[in-house]
Parts: sequence; structure tokens; C-alpha cells
Amino acid sequence: MNDFSLAIAPHRIGAMILRYWYLLLSSWPRLLELIYWPTLQIITWGFLQTYIASNAGFFARAGGTLIGAVILWDILFRGQLGFSISFLEEMWSRNLGNLMMSPLKPIEFLLALMVMSVIRLAIGVIPMTLLAIAFFQFNFYSLGLPLIAFFCNLIFTSWAVGIFVSGLVLRNGLGAESIVWTLMFALMPLACVYYPVSVLPGWLQSVSWTLPPTYVFEGMRALLINQVFRVDLMLTALALNAALLLASFAAFIALLRSARRAGALLSSGE
Repeated sequence: MNDFSLAIAPHRIGAMILRYWYLLLSSWPRLLELIYWPTLQIITWGFLQTYIASNAGFFARAGGTLIGAVILWDILFRGQLGFSISFLEEMWSRNLGNLMMSPLKPIEFLLALMVMSVIRLAIGVIPMTLLAIAFFQFNFYSLGLPLIAFFCNLIFTSWAVGIFVSGLVLRNGLGAESIVWTLMFALMPLACVYYPVSVLPGWLQSVSWTLPPTYVFEGMRALLINQVFRVDLMLTALALNAALLLASFAAFIALLRSARRAGALLSSGE
């Protein structure tokens, strides 16, 4: 990974994806973990919404907003986690030095991690959506084409965050690993996952609108409550995501160069 050019070799990306896929299949606890937490979340929050809906007219009218928010949040969080865990596998196994000496380019490495994040996400979220249908009669797929816009914007944000935190761990070692697990939760209150932006104080609303996920969750509520698909929200989120992805990639390259200069790659497992 000593070439910073943007030329891409699909066979190298495919080789990395195959490596992570075999690694995932080799351990049933890894597969179980991908399904366990989404299942626990949808059942817990789903029963909570069932209870609230039986006692509050708003939730009866806006049925599915809570379950929909849970599923969309899991796409955002699991997308980032799937990206970052594949990266951490290299740190834990002390294999990063080998990758650094290979012809693999940074962009190819990141693309492989992106593909693996989608694969890991599908393993966890698809059973989650089926449980939502079976237990709570909420068909996530009935959202139709807007679902594609929701998914793409959330997965783009998750990749941007994943790239950035991976760069931080690359530069600072596993001492910075906690950022991988916690950074997305720091964004959760501002992304307005379970409540509209109007709930926030005025000055904080401006901060919230700088985050692409905010537009997705507002769009989801507009679709479920008012049956209106807000194309303007999705396009704004897409523009913000494009800027975030470019910034995160630039940050990753800068952190990688800094790690090489400081010799941090030699102690990346510490």
C-alpha cells in the first residue's frame, strides 16, 4: 500500500473481500453477533412501540416510525461497524504491515472494506426486517423506492465515519479503538433518530442539519406520517455525504502518511 494513486485494480479488491469473507465464515460467533444485536433491538423497540401505540393517538397515526427509525439507525451504525471491524481484524492479527508492503493501494483497501460492510450489514439487517414483519406487521420494504435513497445516504455516512476512525486507529494504534465503538453514538442525539429536529433547541438545530442522517430520519417520518417523499432532503443529504466521503478519504491518507513518518505502523497492534 505504498502507492497513493487512484488507479484501481479490481482483482486486488476482490482478493481482500475474499479474505474477509472467509474470515467471517470461519467463525460462527462472528456470524451470530451480526444477527444477535439487530434481533434484540427490533424485538425490544418493537414491543415498546406496540405498547405506546395502544396508549397514544399520535403513535397509532404514525405507526411504524419508531420501528422504522430503529432499522434505519441499525443500517447507519452497523454499516460503520462492519467497515471498522474488518479494518480492526488487520490490526488485531498484526497483518497491517504485510498489507503496507503489498501492491494494494489505499483506495483499493477502502473499497474492499466498503463491500464487506454491506455484506455484514445484510447478514444482520435482513433478519431484522423479517422479524419486524412477523412480530409487528411493519413491512420495511413497502417504503418502495424511497428506501433506496434512505439506504444509500446512510451507508455513505457510515463509510465516511468508518474511513475516518480507521485512520485515527491507524495513526494512534489500538489505544484509539474505543472511538470505533463510540463515535456514532455521539452523533445519535444530533441525528434526531427517534424525534424530529424541532425538539432540539434552536442553536442545536443548525448543528443537526449539518449531518446527512438527520435528513434521512426526517424524510422517513415525512413518508410514514404524511405519506410524502421529500426528494429535497435526500438530495441535500447526498451532497453532504459526497463532501464527507472526500474529506474522510483525505484524512485517511494524511493519517496514513503521518503513521509512516512516525513509525506508528510498526507498533499498530499496541
